[in-house]
Amino acid sequence: MKQPKGLGRGLDAIFGSEAPDVKLRPMSHMAQIAITEIIPNPTQPRTQFDEEALDELADSIRQLGIIQPITVRRTDGGKYIIISGERRWRAAQRADLDTLPAYIREVDDENLHAMALVENIQRQDLNAIEVALGMQRLMEECHLTQDALSEKVGKKRSSVSNYLRLLKLPDPVQLALKEGVISMGHAKAIAGAPADEQLRVLKRCVKKSLSVRQVEELVRSLAEQPVPVPTAEEEEYPESYSQLVEQLEKFFSQEISIKRSRHGGGKITIGFADDADIERFIRRFSDRS
Repeated sequence: MKQPKGLGRGLDAIFGSEAPDVKLRPMSHMAQIAITEIIPNPTQPRTQFDEEALDELADSIRQLGIIQPITVRRTDGGKYIIISGERRWRAAQRADLDTLPAYIREVDDENLHAMALVENIQRQDLNAIEVALGMQRLMEECHLTQDALSEKVGKKRSSVSNYLRLLKLPDPVQLALKEGVISMGHAKAIAGAPADEQLRVLKRCVKKSLSVRQVEELVRSLAEQPVPVPTAEEEEYPESYSQLVEQLEKFFSQEISIKRSRHGGGKITIGFADDADIERFIRRFSDRS
């Protein structure tokens, strides 16, 4: 049987599938634990929880109870830190439960974050930035190389590199990805643009609702024919210049720029990715005539 694709091959990906080892294959037992004794994991990779989804889960818990126990580890202070199941814990509080069924596992600090990352990704999709941050933290705290990390999370090394590369993008691009304004495909394409052009590509992508392929074409056109950085003088162009660009953008998805010379003339530059773009331009004008 083929190994399923995707991130997370189960805890065997982290702890191996050989004979049990107390440190690497944590023992566990089941117990009812007071909700007030349970605390969230500070290294939890998920940073956002859908409020509406939590309310729906709370309603389900009121009717059916907790179907799947959470997983915790006992701390030195007597509390229980969540390894997986924070959504269930939060919803259980909204449902006014006093206790939760939980698997109590004996696991060392080194592997706690690894378990939280893999189990969360298995149970519910994280956004790409949360996955990337989780991977980065896992590498730093467990002193892993990208090769070792790819083994633990069951993902190709190239995929791990793509996730980590997202963290080098400007904050606005990361935020757009995190909030679902753009997809990971868009973000990967934007990452291929020169650093000083990435925000401009993001704005064009959002404003024009560009597909991933169109963003890739735009990035290629920037690499082949870089657009000069606007000067302070150019930023004071008349409003009519902006209006002209807006009109041209109805026909062209690529970069459009206007540069005025000192003598009153100037140039209008329209970028294109390849010969197919020229054909598309011709068809658009033909359709308008």
